[in-house]
Amino acid sequence: MPPWGGLFSAQEYKMTDSNSSPENDQPQVTNLSQVDVETVEAGLVRIHQSSAQTIHAEDVELNQSAALEVNAGSVSLQQSAVAFAQADVVTVQDSMVAAARAEKMSVNGNAGLVVAGSVEFGNAYAGIVAGQEIRGDRIESVILLARNVEGNVTTVIDTRGALIAGLVGGLFAGGMLLLGRMLFGRK
Repeated sequence: MPPWGGLFSAQEYKMTDSNSSPENDQPQVTNLSQVDVETVEAGLVRIHQSSAQTIHAEDVELNQSAALEVNAGSVSLQQSAVAFAQADVVTVQDSMVAAARAEKMSVNGNAGLVVAGSVEFGNAYAGIVAGQEIRGDRIESVILLARNVEGNVTTVIDTRGALIAGLVGGLFAGGMLLLGRMLFGRK
């Protein structure tokens, strides 16, 4: 049995080992299964039926797992949940991400807030989506802000609607402020 009892990743053990050398501090590959860890740092991180608070890696693969924060070059989620993901490429398959920031994103699941250069939607539901290019067969969102949209879009507020809502809300707030000043202001 390893000295850390099989409950932590090799990286966590190395962080507490005073004899580790700096060139070995970050393993190339970390595979975790059925564990709960705080921080994972590696070149490639594969997590299966586990949870992690923070993951820093070049490539991250989550399968039936959860993470609070993921910073990576590439993130792949399969039946998993992530609170915040920041990566060049994010792939969400039958999963959920609360907030994601990426250059390129593919969503087949649920997303709360998506900010990306390019977003490809499959069978997906999203709260707020902002991107340069949005593509998909069926795009369902509450708010959609994009330069180019290709596909069947169902949204509560699109780019034009957001601009109109902002203008109307600003005019209403300004009018109420002016009315309040006239009624209750000092002369």
